[in-house]
Amino acid sequence: MPKLVYSREEIMADHAYARPQVEAGYRLHGGFDDKGTYVSPRTLNRWPAVEAWQEQLAGRGFPVIDASLRLMKRGPYPTAQQQRFLLGHGLGETLWNSLTVTGVIEARGIMLAQAVAPDFQKIVVEDIAQTALGHLNKGLLAAHGYDEGGQKAEGIGGHDDMWFAVRDALFGKDAYPIPEVPESISRPETGRRMPQLPQEYEDWILLLMNVLMIEVRAEGFFSFCQQVMRDPANFTDRRAAADHSAEIVGRIRTDEAIHVAYLAAVISELRSFTIRSVDGKTVSGASIIDPVWEQMIEWHAVTTADFGRNQSRDNILARLKSKPGGASLAERFDSLELPQAAE
Repeated sequence: MPKLVYSREEIMADHAYARPQVEAGYRLHGGFDDKGTYVSPRTLNRWPAVEAWQEQLAGRGFPVIDASLRLMKRGPYPTAQQQRFLLGHGLGETLWNSLTVTGVIEARGIMLAQAVAPDFQKIVVEDIAQTALGHLNKGLLAAHGYDEGGQKAEGIGGHDDMWFAVRDALFGKDAYPIPEVPESISRPETGRRMPQLPQEYEDWILLLMNVLMIEVRAEGFFSFCQQVMRDPANFTDRRAAADHSAEIVGRIRTDEAIHVAYLAAVISELRSFTIRSVDGKTVSGASIIDPVWEQMIEWHAVTTADFGRNQSRDNILARLKSKPGGASLAERFDSLELPQAAE
């Protein structure tokens, strides 16, 4: 029988590292085993726990929801081919901006380390002690927050500093001005979406869904970055640094997998449970979760992607057109965009 109940200390426990992770002057989380393999922070017990909770779900007849790149109906923009074109014409600022913005947004994830979810047992009929949902406040949220924003009081950076290390290796720390960073990349809420639930629980479920979809979108960015960094036509004057940067992105990618796994487990558990509604009745979790989850997917996979593409394209074309032969450059840039995936 796999273990299903963990203490906060167990969820937060690290592996024994042979050496720490240090890049571009940043002391970072995680480390390497005695074979030189990177090992993510706080996963000694976190991965076995999440895997056991997912297996338990399957044993009850509830599959874990799809939280893969298959949900995304749009690819990263610009494409890898377009990014190569921009780099080749001296417009590395677009990628530098993306790496900087990503690092700043990752730093905001530290808020999860201080967040306290409501007691979901109050609205769930079944016992949640042996579930991911029942461990949100027992280390899952805190571990996620520290993964993203680091533990600065201890001098340890998280994904924020890992992205800055990648940026610095490719371009230099002060290569360009700091770009404007959006206040939020979550789906805005303009009204009740789950009126069957008390407001606090709805807010938290929407937060968890938003964070999960942000993680899914990030997987596409990871792939894009590694493709661009490993392309021998790019960064020809610093190929070793570019290849190493792709390796660091791979470590971030490894770290993020646990976030997708536990959040997908939580949402899946919620839809598998019987929920006490505000009117005193009980309803299936799926009847509440499924329609809202589908809307969340559509907003992140299509609405936000299209908005971001159009905004980025306007900015890039303006830069290209300011160069000699700019109209031709802009036309060539647009021609390199791969067809959008069919809806």
